[in-house]
Amino acid sequence: MLIALLKFSAQKAHAADHMDGHKKWIKQGFDDGVFLLAGSLQPGLGGGIMAHGISREGFEARLTEDPFVKADVVTTEVLEIDASMTDERLAFLRG
Repeated sequence: MLIALLKFSAQKAHAADHMDGHKKWIKQGFDDGVFLLAGSLQPGLGGGIMAHGISREGFEARLTEDPFVKADVVTTEVLEIDASMTDERLAFLRG
């Protein structure tokens, strides 16, 4: 399982200029079956995405296509979790 933290940069004020493209990019991630969750980091720090079924390299490459990343509105940090224990509802995430 991969988690990306998309933290606002000094260019945060430009987020509105790229919001439509960012939302389309997120929708494409769900349509492709890669994104499991997307949402805001509180309080107003940026966003987060959980992905599954993609390599870290593939996920990082996908992140570079996000209009927010391209415009330097956010910086990214990728966390990789090798889930060894889960609730049964998330059993598919176990390595």
